[in-house]
Amino acid sequence: MGFTRIVNSFKDRKILIIGDLILDRYIFGKVNRISPEAPVPIVEVVNESFRLGGSANVANNIISLGGNASIVGIVGKGPVGRILKDLLIERNINIEGVIEDKRPTTVKTRVIAQNQQVVRFDMEDRRRLEGKNLAQLMNFLKKAIPMHDAVIISDYKKGVVSSSLVKSVVRYAKHHNTFIAVDPKVGHFHFYKNVSLITPNLAEASQGSGVEVKDEKSLFKAGKTLMNKLSCKSLLVTRGDEGMSLFKKDARSKEVEATHIPTAAKKVFDVTGAGDTVIAAFTLAHAAGASLEEAAIIANHAAGIVVGEVGTATATPEKILKSLSSNV
Repeated sequence: MGFTRIVNSFKDRKILIIGDLILDRYIFGKVNRISPEAPVPIVEVVNESFRLGGSANVANNIISLGGNASIVGIVGKGPVGRILKDLLIERNINIEGVIEDKRPTTVKTRVIAQNQQVVRFDMEDRRRLEGKNLAQLMNFLKKAIPMHDAVIISDYKKGVVSSSLVKSVVRYAKHHNTFIAVDPKVGHFHFYKNVSLITPNLAEASQGSGVEVKDEKSLFKAGKTLMNKLSCKSLLVTRGDEGMSLFKKDARSKEVEATHIPTAAKKVFDVTGAGDTVIAAFTLAHAAGASLEEAAIIANHAAGIVVGEVGTATATPEKILKSLSSNV
């Protein structure tokens, strides 16, 4: 299947994103003096902006890539939760699966002055989701999964993703052969059994497998260990400027095999959010008919676009096709 046909099919695919919704708040200002009360800079605030973070940024990437996104998660009651929901609606992300809870909306606030981050402070409640809200979320998932082409679980370790939730998603998806991709967090790897794909970076793959990765031989051992431990169908390890490594089992021998894909990035300015782009592009491409290898190549080009631009950047179908035509 050609890359152009795959990318052009993004618009026909529906992706369900489950995970931890985060509101990224940026306060921009300037520093001209130090506080007389303590040895800290005084930031004179010029403006502020709000952006989609966590699993909401994964959904935002799906939209930027031309796909259709629905999101499932928790926000707090009140004005901050309303801001996050409004941002999702503005991006045409379906929020029927967003549940309001007593806990506060997770907010990461970054104070920026003279183009440098002065401080970051977080508001969050990381208690595991349970009770009535968990039941409501599970009921929604049971109905929603059959209506989507693939599922992404975006785990930021803020309380939504649990072992029981993943088991339920796997069970619901199995009946419809729905692809499940997971962006993992260290400490939660044992949650992700029997999913279709996990996308750790090199450090996460090393910690999740218990194998110190020093070269390609130890990387292969780590990948094989993770796949066997989790019984997952595939594994995509992102390796920064060394590209990506895709692990899957050979159809005949059932042995784990690895494909190494060199980076498509010509220059790297900002790696923030690259992991969200990778899992969004891979899942959308696979849902659009790409093989695992083709999906990995497309995800690699999408990541190369994002890290090669200063500030907040998103990959689009047009940029991906341009990158593919000049590199493949």
